[in-house]
Amino acid sequence: MIFESAFGVVIVFVIFIVLTSMRVYREYERGVIFTLGRFTSVKGPGLVIIIPFFQQAVKVDLRTIAMEVPPQDVISRDNVSVKVNAVVYFRVEDASRAVIQVVDYQNATSQLAQTTLRSILGKHQLDEMLADREKLNADIRSALDAQATSWGVTVANVEIKQVDLTESMVRAIARQAEAERERRAKIIHAEGELQASEKLYQAANTLAKEPQAMLLRYLETLTVIGAEKNTTVVFPLPMDLVAPFLNRNKP
Repeated sequence: MIFESAFGVVIVFVIFIVLTSMRVYREYERGVIFTLGRFTSVKGPGLVIIIPFFQQAVKVDLRTIAMEVPPQDVISRDNVSVKVNAVVYFRVEDASRAVIQVVDYQNATSQLAQTTLRSILGKHQLDEMLADREKLNADIRSALDAQATSWGVTVANVEIKQVDLTESMVRAIARQAEAERERRAKIIHAEGELQASEKLYQAANTLAKEPQAMLLRYLETLTVIGAEKNTTVVFPLPMDLVAPFLNRNKP
C-alpha cells in the first residue's frame, strides 16, 4: 500500500516536471533561455523543452508594435511653441539583446522617441514642420533606429500625426497666407500690364509706319461705336490722317 502511494506520488511528480518543462511558442514568438542565470540560447517557434529549476525562459514578441508618442512641447528654430504627437512602428530583431540589454524595451523605445522627437523638430522651422513632414519622419526614424539597434530593436517607420498651434499663431499664418496671395495677384497683374504695354508699343510702331493702316483702324473704331450706341456720336476726324489723301489730289 505504501509502495503504491509512493509510486503515485512519483508519477504525479514526473507529470508535473514534464508539464513545467514544456513551452509552446507561436510563429511570432521566441524564448530567451537562461541556464542558472546565464544566457544560453534563443528557441522557438514550436515546442521547446527546458530543464525545470535550472533554466528559465523569457518570451519575446517579434511582431511590429505601433506605439503612440504623447504630445510633446516643441520650440522650433524660429521660436514658435507647438505640440507635436507621432506614431512609432518598431519590432524586435534580436530577442536576446531586447531582454539582456534593457529592462523594458517598449518603455525605453517610448522614452527615446519622445526625446528624439523634441530634439529633431527643434532644429527646424515651423514651415518645415508643416510642409516637409516626410523628411522629418525620415530624420526621426534614422536617429531612433541608430540608438535602439543596441537593444535589438529596429524602428521601421515614424509618422508625425499632428502639429497643434496656438490660436494666435493660426491667425498669424492665415494673415501670412493672405498677404502671399495678394503679392502673387499683384505680380500677375503687373506682368499682364507689362505684356499688354509691349504689344501696344509694337502695334503703335506698325500703325505709325503705314498711315493707311491708321485710317482703317480709325474707321473700324467708328464702326464699333456706331454699333454699340443708338444715339448720334460726333467724332472728330484728325487731319493728319486725311492729309496724305488730300496731297495726292494736288497737282
